[in-house]
Amino acid sequence: MTKIEIYTQATCPYCHRAKVLFTRKKISFQEISIESDIDLREEMIKRSGSTTVPQIFISGKHIGGCDDLYKLDENGGLKFCF
Repeated sequence: MTKIEIYTQATCPYCHRAKVLFTRKKISFQEISIESDIDLREEMIKRSGSTTVPQIFISGKHIGGCDDLYKLDENGGLKFCF
């Protein structure tokens, strides 16, 4: 089974948009809120090299943020993840 991880913050519209895409496609994901957890934020930065949210990983591979997720889906790449 493919594992989806998405680092988020509650007030982030891009995080919401990414989660909507996964939900609409009935794709399960693990949401990792970095809202008030500096250790999780540091983990996200170390894994992704980025300080912005969302940061999305599919089977441990960093795919980027919300725009990257939508591009992957538009190119048909998301359906091959499952």
